[in-house]
Amino acid sequence: MKLRSTWSSAWFMLAVATTCLAVSARMSAQVQTETSTSHGTATHDVKVERAEVVTVSGNNLVVRMEDGTIRDFNNVPESARVTVDGKELGIHDLKPGMKLQRTITTTTTPKVVTTTQTVTGKVWHVNPPNSVILTMANGENQQFKIPNGQKFSVDGKQTDAWGLKKGMTVSATKVVEVPETVVTQQRALSGTMPPPPAAPAADQPILIVMAAPAAAPAAPAQEAKAELPKTGSILPLVGLLGLLSLASSFGLKVLRAK
Repeated sequence: MKLRSTWSSAWFMLAVATTCLAVSARMSAQVQTETSTSHGTATHDVKVERAEVVTVSGNNLVVRMEDGTIRDFNNVPESARVTVDGKELGIHDLKPGMKLQRTITTTTTPKVVTTTQTVTGKVWHVNPPNSVILTMANGENQQFKIPNGQKFSVDGKQTDAWGLKKGMTVSATKVVEVPETVVTQQRALSGTMPPPPAAPAADQPILIVMAAPAAAPAAPAQEAKAELPKTGSILPLVGLLGLLSLASSFGLKVLRAK
């Protein structure tokens, strides 16, 4: 009994599912739906962020932002790329001191999705202003909920649910407009290599202070030779000799007179 009950439940669920699919297929065949989309003017917002690479460790990146704050990016994916001098570099190619610039362009586009549903049939029963049952072209009856303010076309004239009568061939069109906003972002990451290290300063001349060699002792001064001035004369000497001769003669005469 339990097994039979289980199989009965399964067959019942399968029959319900099959019936729902059939009803859905018939309704989709009788109700024509068209969807169109119109786009408005897109707006663009561009944001630029600049930073300098501080450290790179594995897939972890630490940068210093333009305002001086430090940001840590963990587990940077291997697929991330930065354009530097026309080359695509990965996380492991980044070097401290490299300048990075990320440009984020946000595009906002308004759009309106318009759904138009059209149905045509013969009124079988009407319950204004809530619902109407129409006999479709294939002979099947379908019930429709009447939206507020819905109009029906009867022989080229417009009427509301209160104007419908059994046996009338009517067509109705339902238009639904849904505004939407589409936001997309594009990100571009570029960078520049760090500046080359500064060249060492050119050698400057160095003044070396060296002790001056001691001066050689001056040679002893030679004794000046006694020489008469070149302007001197021998006349005084002759005069002196003559005076001495006279004194000698005077002395000899005195001795002889005694």
